Amino acid sequence: MKNLAIIGGGSWGTALSIVLAPRFDRVTLWVHEGDLAGRMQANRLNDVFLPGAPLPANITVTSDLMSALDGGQIVLSVMPSHLARAVYQRMLPGLNEKMIFVSATKGLENHSLMRVTQVIREVAGTTRVAVLSGPSFAREVARFEPTAVVAASTEPGIAETVQAAFSGPTFRVYTSNDPTGVEIGGSIKNVVAIGAGVLHGMGLGHNAMAALITRGLAEMTRLAVAMGGRQSTLAGLAGLGDLVLTCTGDLSRNRTVGIELARGRKLADIVSSMKMVAEGVKTTDAAIELAQRFQVEMPITAQMHQMLHAGSSPQDAIRRLMERSLKGE
Repeated sequence: MKNLAIIGGGSWGTALSIVLAPRFDRVTLWVHEGDLAGRMQANRLNDVFLPGAPLPANITVTSDLMSALDGGQIVLSVMPSHLARAVYQRMLPGLNEKMIFVSATKGLENHSLMRVTQVIREVAGTTRVAVLSGPSFAREVARFEPTAVVAASTEPGIAETVQAAFSGPTFRVYTSNDPTGVEIGGSIKNVVAIGAGVLHGMGLGHNAMAALITRGLAEMTRLAVAMGGRQSTLAGLAGLGDLVLTCTGDLSRNRTVGIELARGRKLADIVSSMKMVAEGVKTTDAAIELAQRFQVEMPITAQMHQMLHAGSSPQDAIRRLMERSLKGE
């Protein structure tokens, strides 16, 4: 694998281009904003989404989607989940049957409730699809700090091909044949992380945070298993690993949303002031619908939905969770 096309030039797409550049002869990074793409190509920096992280010489930045795809053997898509279908539809003229597609998006398509790899398979008409997920803050990846993630695919050999192509001295890739578990873990952990931010913003301590992470993991696991995923996947990097990172790390966008909610700011104001997408806000809607469809109890997710979309206060959400009917673990 010599040529990599990365579709999406936010912080995560940019960080992946940096850490993967040594593994490929050529990396082409597609950036939606033409002015930003021009500055990145000229100045070798993403001054909007990942300042301070220089781009290696073999990365070409473009806002021309067909040019970005030209010659790409692996297409790594890194866009918000609600844009994935539209971007892949635009990509169709530049795709070919030999390409391997990797989704690094952590979210669900709201109207269809599909995982992003399912969207890719449907739009592109291919099974050569994998998901890349796990505990990975973009800024730390771009600084070449040790990071471990997982590549998952149901197609034989695809996850292993991605593993061999992407793994390097500071970026270790494990394989899985459970993309359902990996994608549900990567999506629902963002919802729980909003709750973690609420706890932090309220000044609550480690007891509450440990309870939230543990019971949040239980919700993620119940849903993933009901949808055909494996419990062991949720105990791994894409489940517990990513959940701990997103709930406790200061670089978490979703945690930041929760902190600001606890401080009394309105959701619309919080979202409009953020440069990057906090996937958990939209994922909460899809998670509630999936819980109903698969008859899975997800009380933390339900309270996050009430806070985000029905005006419930953090205090009321905590009270409802703590006063639920008693049961065994």
